[in-house]
Amino acid sequence: MNQVLKRSEVAKEHRWKVEDLFASQKQWDAEYEEVKSLLKQVGQFEGKLKDANAVKACFKLDDDISLHTERLYVYANMKHHEDMADATYQALSEKSKKLSVEVGEATSFITPEILALSDEELKAMVVNPELSEYKKTLEDMLRQKPHILSKAEEALMAQVGNLSSAPSTIFGMINNADMKFPKVKNEQGEEVELTHGRYIQFLESPKREVREAAFKAMYATYAKQKNTLASTLNANVTKNLFYSKARKYPSALEATLYGDNIPVSVYTNLIATIHESLPLLHRYMELRKKLLKVDELHMYDLFAPLVEEYKMDITFEDAKKTVMESVKPLGEKYREILKDGFTNGWIDVYENEGKRSGAYSWGAYGTHPYVLLNHKDNLNSMFTLTHEMGHAIHSYLSDANQNYRDAQYTIFLAEVASTLNEALLMDYMLKKSTDPKEKMYLLTYYADQFRTTVFRQTMFAEFEKIVHEKAEAGESLTHQDLSKIYYDLNKQYHGNAMVVDQDIEMEWARIPHFYNSFYVFKYATGFSAATSFSKQILDEGQPAVDRYLGFLKSGGSDFSIEILKRAGVDMSSPEPIRQAMSVFQGLIEEMEKLVQ
Repeated sequence: MNQVLKRSEVAKEHRWKVEDLFASQKQWDAEYEEVKSLLKQVGQFEGKLKDANAVKACFKLDDDISLHTERLYVYANMKHHEDMADATYQALSEKSKKLSVEVGEATSFITPEILALSDEELKAMVVNPELSEYKKTLEDMLRQKPHILSKAEEALMAQVGNLSSAPSTIFGMINNADMKFPKVKNEQGEEVELTHGRYIQFLESPKREVREAAFKAMYATYAKQKNTLASTLNANVTKNLFYSKARKYPSALEATLYGDNIPVSVYTNLIATIHESLPLLHRYMELRKKLLKVDELHMYDLFAPLVEEYKMDITFEDAKKTVMESVKPLGEKYREILKDGFTNGWIDVYENEGKRSGAYSWGAYGTHPYVLLNHKDNLNSMFTLTHEMGHAIHSYLSDANQNYRDAQYTIFLAEVASTLNEALLMDYMLKKSTDPKEKMYLLTYYADQFRTTVFRQTMFAEFEKIVHEKAEAGESLTHQDLSKIYYDLNKQYHGNAMVVDQDIEMEWARIPHFYNSFYVFKYATGFSAATSFSKQILDEGQPAVDRYLGFLKSGGSDFSIEILKRAGVDMSSPEPIRQAMSVFQGLIEEMEKLVQ
């Protein structure tokens, strides 16, 4: 697959079957008109949501509209992603987005109106058998009620919404549009302009001087904007404090976690358990130093390849076979669904002209999931395949076992199924590998996932926590304060084997996730939960498999923490993180053996 094909040239078996969603444009148009007419009926409920019958009828209509809109939106955007230059589907995508906004506006009265009922009336609705399929929705409304304001205050909060996106928008402009980086020398000694995209490539260079030059140039550029960037991050923290106070939450952290009903202890427990596991990261840093054969390990050595690039040519057909073998521990039912996905048009496989980059799993309730890939014949693409199919099977099973409202799982749970598949694939490949070079390549690939997804994201999460607590205590957050907090965390996390270069103190200034506050910890908890599941499945067999499949079938029918707990992973305890750390320890021990 050397030359990039036009969409029309892609073989049928390598395309997803969007016709399973809508057989024709005519069908799409008819469903679009149906939504438009259903929207006209919504208004009849306004001011009347006072009893169970009215609420039930309104929710039913709301679900009906929502499901049709989702189908229209998914189809239009998937067609657009097949070839982004195709004007027909650009227009259809815009049309579906406008419809979604229209639906949002038309149904926006529902929640505030139900919340205007007294606590007694709401509690009566929660236990009313007539409303049993909406029990979770109503329970959640009751839970959120203390944090909902009066109608006038809510209107005011809605107007503040545009202001609240300003810090993120300004950061995006500085970071992506205005920030200009100097030229640095690449491996061939040519002067090349440093960009965000090239930075990681430079850091992965086997040549140390290339890595060092890129690293120093990157942070020197951010240091020139330190006052502006500190003010921008400060503004974002101030915004979070405003919302948490206005909505009567004890802290910004609690306000953010409340939506998913995640106790603060899950966040603090992650940080505490990773702290107790830092000696493992320090040991990995020692090993890195040894493998790179350097006197001093620097921050710019963190992404340097530890072993020579081990070329693994894996065709799509081979990748499917390997993935199919690797999920054997999950049982035949799981493999049947996977086979269905492989053979019945779930996946859009190869790159073509104008196709959206990257990979995702998506779909609409009532139809099988879809997976977009841009498959290359390498190890990374095979891991992407099993990752996205993990998401797809999670959606497939939750859709098959839950009603529309309860099928949608939260972001907190989303990465578990995909990462578990990756863990099983890695376990399978390590057990099968006989070549020490291949084994070392796989071990470093996996160990670095622990470093970047668990340790690094937890360090980010801890930085956010410290910064918000300081602001809540009325302390200043100058660029000096932010840099000191960040530098000290790097020293603590990386240990004595690492020379923590002063330049790294500016890294806080380039992390876009800090504008989506208290989000990054979900990467670490998701990875830990998945690693814990994989360990239980490989150690215990069937009982653990049954619990895990129960988790996949639960969708969003309960709060995330409870769904995981029932399946045997209690994220409010240190246990899953400790189980993940024992896997990481095993990797380090295997690597140490190969190095001797």
